[in-house]
Amino acid sequence: MTKFTDLKLDQKVLQAVEEAGYETPTPIQAQAIPFALEGRDVLGIAQTGTGKTASFTLPMITHLSKGRARARMPRSLVLAPTRELAAQVAENFETYAKHTRLSMALLIGGVSFKDQDRLIDRGVDVLIATPGRLLDHFERGKLMLTGVQIMVVDEADRMLDMGFIPDIERIFKLTPFTRQTLFFSATMAPEITRITQEFLHNPERVEVARQATTSDTIKQAVCMISASRKDRASQAKRDALRAIIADPAQNVQNGIVFCNRKIDVDIVAKSMKKHKLNASPIHGDLDQSVRTRTLNGFRDGDIQFLIASDVAARGLDIPNVSHVFNFDVPIHSEDYVHRVGRTGRAGREGTAITLCLPADDKYLAAIESLVKQTIPRMELPGVAGKAPRGSKTTTAKKDASVGDTVATAKDSKSESTAAAPKPDKTQKKPAKSASKPRENSAGKKRGNNTGVVGMGDHMPAFLQRGMSS
Repeated sequence: MTKFTDLKLDQKVLQAVEEAGYETPTPIQAQAIPFALEGRDVLGIAQTGTGKTASFTLPMITHLSKGRARARMPRSLVLAPTRELAAQVAENFETYAKHTRLSMALLIGGVSFKDQDRLIDRGVDVLIATPGRLLDHFERGKLMLTGVQIMVVDEADRMLDMGFIPDIERIFKLTPFTRQTLFFSATMAPEITRITQEFLHNPERVEVARQATTSDTIKQAVCMISASRKDRASQAKRDALRAIIADPAQNVQNGIVFCNRKIDVDIVAKSMKKHKLNASPIHGDLDQSVRTRTLNGFRDGDIQFLIASDVAARGLDIPNVSHVFNFDVPIHSEDYVHRVGRTGRAGREGTAITLCLPADDKYLAAIESLVKQTIPRMELPGVAGKAPRGSKTTTAKKDASVGDTVATAKDSKSESTAAAPKPDKTQKKPAKSASKPRENSAGKKRGNNTGVVGMGDHMPAFLQRGMSS
């Protein structure tokens, strides 16, 4: 079995890896690192949670250990699609480069330009950035990319989903032709393939798992939810989510709940807090300081449930996530792979449960087609007892109780009718008393037709006027 000591990494890097508690590289690391150390372009394809970040951070630190950065000219560049993923890569560099003198800068939105400019002016060996913020600094004349020796594109398929491909192409053209490129993605869409063919030079393809697969350490399940009315579907799913969390058989320690829309993230988080669950939301509209504080709270165990949009699907590397809940079935089937990949990481076991409405069947079918497996269905805990509000089961019970009430009312009515004596049909009904005509405000009696309706016999002069030719 390959060990990190067999990969010809710098001794200072090996020391940091050992102190981090790692001895054996993952398959993607064992195959990609030797090619990267040789200076070859690498096209790495692996599912999320397999250690792709260390596949490029370790050889980059080894390469950059010799040399010195110049002001505004970074020696290496790492592009990440989200702030969270960029911050995660920065944490990896801090861990593995702590015994070196390499400098690093993180360029993401939500942080002061002035602070980032100060770091760039000093000169950095490693620049980690999101595409938009990187181009902002370049257009302001604060950054030059002509000194980039190694360029990394991480989670390229997510870049495609977020519309960053034009920015990526522009950044590629701003870097030297002689650079080394390390390109990593979980899936290979046609557009991604085109970019690799255009900007990578005879790359070594490293594929450690079939594209768009989920880890074998993740137990997956789908819970089918039915609602009596469309406007009650979200409520039914919230009730079902709490029922699953409360089920002792699930043994939920903590979890990430993914929603498709930011507004639903806030609603679900508020609902869970109302029911005494320790939950906090995270999505793109929150300030970066709030997002960072929330992530740190979840990582440290101060927050039990993280309610997230897809902004967090690929930027989290938290080893001990016991459960992932898809509150909404992802519209893009590739997002399912990345969401469930937040659990069962580094060989640990995890559980991913998806709440599915009848209207989501087509999205679920696309996911099962992508991952090449049928995801098992599960029963909602306590379905034999009290079902979630808004579900058909609950509605049926309500209808049954209403029906019983109506039936009881009919029975009591029939009994009272039977007890009362039937009226004699031969008996004549008493004649109605003639009511006196009511008088109007003018003192005239209503109810007679002797009064004149309308204008009476009076004809206005303008109606008698002849038509002019």
